[in-house]
Amino acid sequence: MSKPLSRFYTIEPEVRAPTLRRLRYLSRLLDKAVIIPGTNLGIGLDPIIGLIPIGGDFLGVMLSAYIILEAARLGTPAATLGRMVVNIIIDGLVGAFPVLGDLFDFAWTANEYNIKLLEEYLKFPSQRKSADGWFIFVVLIGLLLVSIVLVALPVLLIRLLWGVLTGN
Repeated sequence: MSKPLSRFYTIEPEVRAPTLRRLRYLSRLLDKAVIIPGTNLGIGLDPIIGLIPIGGDFLGVMLSAYIILEAARLGTPAATLGRMVVNIIIDGLVGAFPVLGDLFDFAWTANEYNIKLLEEYLKFPSQRKSADGWFIFVVLIGLLLVSIVLVALPVLLIRLLWGVLTGN
C-alpha cells in the first residue's frame, strides 16, 4: 500500500464507500430531506436552520464544512476543494440576508453540488494531486471567518435598522 500524500489523506480505499455514503446522507439531510409531492423540489435542514436568527447560518456553514473536511481526507485536490468552498460561501453569505436569503437557501443546494464534485474526483482519484495540509487548514480557517461574518452581519443590520427607526 502506498504512503498517504498528506496527513489528512487518511481514509483507505476500502473505507471510502461508507464515508461517501455518510456524506451523501448528510448532504441529502441538509439540502433535500423532504421532497415536496408533485415536484422535484426538496426542503432540507439547511434552509430551516437558516431561519434561526444569527446562529442558523453559522451552523449551516459548519455542517457543510464537515463535508469539505471529509472530502479533503479522501484526497480531493485543492482546486476541487476550492470550488466546494465557493459553493458554501455563496450559500452562507446570500443565506444571511433576511427573507431573500431564506428563499435562496431552498434553491441553492451547495452540499448536493459539493457531493457531485467529490464523486467526480473519486471516479479517477489517481489523476489529480490531493490538497496539502496547509491548504486544508487555510480553507477551514476561511470558512470559520465566513461563519463569524454570518453571525455579525444580522446583528449589524438590526442595529442599523434600529438606528434608522429610532433616529439615533
